[in-house]
Amino acid sequence: MGGRAMNALEKAHILSRRRRNNGLPRLLIGVTMAAILLVGLIGFSGLGAVAGVYAYYAKDLPAPEAIVTAQEHFETTKIYDRTGQHLLYEIFDPHWGDRTIVPLHRIPKYLREATIAIEDKNFYQNPGINPRGLARAAWSHLAMYVKEKFGFDLPYSGVPTQGGSSITMQLVKNVLIPPEERYKRLVSRKIKEVILSLEISRLYSKDQILEWYLNNVYYGNLAYGVEAAAQVYFGKHVEDLNLAECAMLAALPQSPALNPIDAPEEARKRQHLVLDAMALQGYITWDEARAAKFQKLDIKPREERFDITAPHFSIYVRKKLEEMFGPDMVYRGGLRVYTTLDLKLQNLAEKIARQHV
Repeated sequence: MGGRAMNALEKAHILSRRRRNNGLPRLLIGVTMAAILLVGLIGFSGLGAVAGVYAYYAKDLPAPEAIVTAQEHFETTKIYDRTGQHLLYEIFDPHWGDRTIVPLHRIPKYLREATIAIEDKNFYQNPGINPRGLARAAWSHLAMYVKEKFGFDLPYSGVPTQGGSSITMQLVKNVLIPPEERYKRLVSRKIKEVILSLEISRLYSKDQILEWYLNNVYYGNLAYGVEAAAQVYFGKHVEDLNLAECAMLAALPQSPALNPIDAPEEARKRQHLVLDAMALQGYITWDEARAAKFQKLDIKPREERFDITAPHFSIYVRKKLEEMFGPDMVYRGGLRVYTTLDLKLQNLAEKIARQHV
């Protein structure tokens, strides 16, 4: 009974990937051109180019000031059986409801520096976006597609260590862009993120933006924000983290699944990349980086407590949803998911199985 639902989900996921991949070349070319165009827009902002682009998209943009209150709103996702009458699993984030917003001065300097080093090394100098980074990341992804599809390399096609989105752009995406639009591969969405990031950088200080980011970004295992992440992975408050632990947390937003609970070896490799970036940018010495790489981490995951019906099936569905839509949409987007599982038949089958075991 559970198998049919799994197959349906897998088919939906494959179809979704095919639809996305069909438009991928145009998207990547569009993003690359948009990023290159943005360099020109910023360079010639005195001619009113930015104002023209802003005016075109302004009708669909939330007010930049909404970032102050929008961070607090979310809705849980609910998974039902095929009838819609039986709730199998309400996917809630216990750390979101109970999370503690920590001011920037309580967040270790190492964690702030590690985040900037790996995510947005020019954070304090840029206007909220990194146009060259956007173009570089888009070109790299286009090159990977061309390599996979046609078997040849484009010039300058190395994989960047940083993504194209600045810290401010990531904050905008996670907080101001609606969940249903957040993971769509649209050039228009990226332009909206750019415009809002420029506006937010104009209205708020870099320290305020960094504080918001560190209190909202997803670190895996239901941990939103640095305090929840510190508690989940190390069982301590964020201000008590050492260099090695800070580097480990800073590595997670790019790949939350590669965390020290679920993928310890991959997480350690990511931590080393962060430490190398910190040393290269002068935040720490190479000796400090080397010592942190060899420091043993005491991982103390917090026990998850869920009230789940048909737990194996329900957790499988949650994982497939995370793959399809991303964790933010699953934990905050208020999805209503109707599976092919018939709970009455499932319970009957389990009862019969128990009687014959």
